[in-house]
Amino acid sequence: MRYKHFRNLFRLFSLLIIFSGCSNLKQSSAGSQQREDISQEGIYAVTNVNIIPMTTDATIIKNATVIIKDRKIVSINQTIPANAKLIDGSNKWLMPGLIDMHVHNVTDISFGSNYPTRGATFFINTQDFMLPYIANGVTTTLELSGRPEHFGQRNEIVKGKVFGPRIALALLINGGDAGIVANTPADGRQTVRIAKAEGYDFIKVYSKLNIETYKAIIDEASKQGMKVVGHIPNAFKGRTEEAFVPGFDMVAHAEEFSKQTDDFSDEQAKRFAQLAKRNGTWLSPTLITMVSIAEQARSLDSIRNLPGLKYVHPLIQSKWLTANNYNKDTSPERVAYFEKLIAFHIRLVKAFKEAGVPMVAGTDAGTSGVVWGFSLHDEIALLVQAGLSPQEALASATRLPATWLGIEDKVGTVEPGKYADLILLDANPLENISNTRKIAGVFVNGRWVSKENIDALLADLEKRNIADKDKYDWKKRNEY
Repeated sequence: MRYKHFRNLFRLFSLLIIFSGCSNLKQSSAGSQQREDISQEGIYAVTNVNIIPMTTDATIIKNATVIIKDRKIVSINQTIPANAKLIDGSNKWLMPGLIDMHVHNVTDISFGSNYPTRGATFFINTQDFMLPYIANGVTTTLELSGRPEHFGQRNEIVKGKVFGPRIALALLINGGDAGIVANTPADGRQTVRIAKAEGYDFIKVYSKLNIETYKAIIDEASKQGMKVVGHIPNAFKGRTEEAFVPGFDMVAHAEEFSKQTDDFSDEQAKRFAQLAKRNGTWLSPTLITMVSIAEQARSLDSIRNLPGLKYVHPLIQSKWLTANNYNKDTSPERVAYFEKLIAFHIRLVKAFKEAGVPMVAGTDAGTSGVVWGFSLHDEIALLVQAGLSPQEALASATRLPATWLGIEDKVGTVEPGKYADLILLDANPLENISNTRKIAGVFVNGRWVSKENIDALLADLEKRNIADKDKYDWKKRNEY
């Protein structure tokens, strides 16, 4: 299943180095034009727009005027400053920028054997990588395999050298012998303390942790004021309730529950929901991940036909198509098992909704077939199919993630004083959730990029990826 694939991916990511090439915009005329087009701040007035504020009262504000200045929303329905740039919002809908609560971002990579001073052998243009997020209105992300290079990536965005989403960082701690590991309670506590000192925002627990170390990590994280998200370690199978200790703040996949049982019934889903409810543990279902895995097990055409594939770096495209562990040695039995998991995950979402457990939208972007940015719209639609109302699904990708991340005073709703992370839509997503894809423009930290600019930037990226396609072969990566 995807755990073997993720271990391989984790080993690859462990080779990544710092300084992620975030200023590569200056290396081409296309990049320079991109910087000029989308990095300008200013005073904006979005006029005659319908606002979906995503506040708890769910009130829609019709035919409103929103003033944006110094990167923030300064007023709603107040006087328009004389020097404001006007954006006509007639018959359009303004909502908060989307938050993806489970991503794995790619940065520079060192393939093959390493040696002191070698550095990376393969480089990612970080602006190209971040563009699909912005094009899809994803303005905040939670990186769940945080490494030092992600701090550089985040800092380049903060400095304005790259136009991209806000990035929260969680350090992944696993048991065993690969990656950042802790196999004793003392090591687990020390790893948490180091993570805190290095500036990580959260801790992610993983599948191979033993029970004692898992509990020590969570306890130490609480002492350090750090929330914990992640997997339910394999050691808890048959005793799942013991994993729900105070401070285990969010389960990163619905799949973590299906790993814990062979009984995929409604009753089991309700039992798991009650465990989470009593412990105050949230859920990020990541439904799109298993749906994508099942599709890949049927045929790699599911990869080839992805709308967002042409914006993925050619080397990653090659990996997904030539080293795809989900499609390798596939069988009807394997596909049928994945389908059982998908059905159970829907039962889990329904049970968690009924129990009143908060759920947030995450995608596991970076897993084979799950494209950064594009996949969050897939996840929101799947949550609606699983029983959430459009309003609830939108809350799972806006207000609720901001609350869990502890930045609800900054983003997540359309209110004066919040940062201007906003999506302007051509149609109402509350009537049809697929309308989240009908983007007329995006504000990111107060910077406006129109649909026309988005389309031009994506077209340029697609063109360059096509031109570079024959330069990258996953099987030859050690030669770079």
